[in-house]
Amino acid sequence: MDPIDPIDPIDYPTGSLNDPQPPPVPNPDGSDIWHLVVLDMLDRRHKGIVKYGVPLQAFNGRDAIIDAYQEALDLVVYLRQVIEEKERGK
Repeated sequence: MDPIDPIDPIDYPTGSLNDPQPPPVPNPDGSDIWHLVVLDMLDRRHKGIVKYGVPLQAFNGRDAIIDAYQEALDLVVYLRQVIEEKERGK
């Protein structure tokens, strides 16, 4: 096993996930994604207050870098799952 790449060799697609994407096209029927994200954030804040009794605050006894890193790792795995499912569903 390669010490730089500890994962067993797999037949990776050649650069397809790193190729640049075309620019977005206008879509009059499309949703404003920023607006949807803001609504999601407000909903998540509300659920956090219900669960923990307070909104997320600085100096709360947790390590925010570790929390964010763990969340980012989960995000990457979920994103790769969607990519794999789209690729296999072709």
